Amino acid sequence: MSRETLLPLLAAHVMQHGLAELSLRPLAKAAGTSDRMLIYHFGSKGQLVAALLDYLADQFALALDTAFPAERSASRRACAQTVYAITGDPAFAPFFRVWWDIVSGCANGNAAYLEAAGRIMDRLLDWVVDHLPEDEPDPQAGARAVLTAIEGSQMLRAVGRGDMGEAGLAALEG
Repeated sequence: MSRETLLPLLAAHVMQHGLAELSLRPLAKAAGTSDRMLIYHFGSKGQLVAALLDYLADQFALALDTAFPAERSASRRACAQTVYAITGDPAFAPFFRVWWDIVSGCANGNAAYLEAAGRIMDRLLDWVVDHLPEDEPDPQAGARAVLTAIEGSQMLRAVGRGDMGEAGLAALEG
């Protein structure tokens, strides 16, 4: 087995069980290998988690690309509303279960999660820039506004207040 063949197996386990109590032995079992082989391939548990989170971020972006309309959004609001609608599909629920584990780890000061979350947010920011209107006057600022609105709306949906998130997205300036 290689890192490339292990990552999808490890990701499937994490998508099902989350990150809250991540341990090498269950990961190794899910991948059909030993915890020592995971360390051999990744160097340390921290490096394994970093590679796994990067892999999951790539899978999330790929899933968004697959579901997102081929053309650029008509406005910031349209981009945010489309992403919010797409990610409300049950197929995205495992990604968000992992995301909220990462956010919780960040809130608790977990340096590895903070680093991974930063890389994930940078990747998503670039993704939003690429999906804003061609004539967006300030793509970086626009993408930050859209990403902030999406994240806030996702959090509100996660706590049972999706109506608030939808109302916030509807009020987002064009």
